Amino acid sequence: MELSEAIMTQIAEPTGWITASSGQGGECLEAKHLSDGRVALRDTEQPDAEPWILRKAVWDKFVAGAKNGIFDF
Repeated sequence: MELSEAIMTQIAEPTGWITASSGQGGECLEAKHLSDGRVALRDTEQPDAEPWILRKAVWDKFVAGAKNGIFDF
């Protein structure tokens, strides 16, 4: 997926990342809503790794599944 320079700049900016955390440190995900409607997702322990870029519809389905317990085991 080709990302515009503007989106690459947004991803590189350290502010705006939302951390999903259990409060126990480490092993967390961060998400950032991008101006084109997509969402960037990364591992807090690898902040310099290229994040996954998800379309809003995919992100919304993931969040709905998590809220409904689909990932619980």
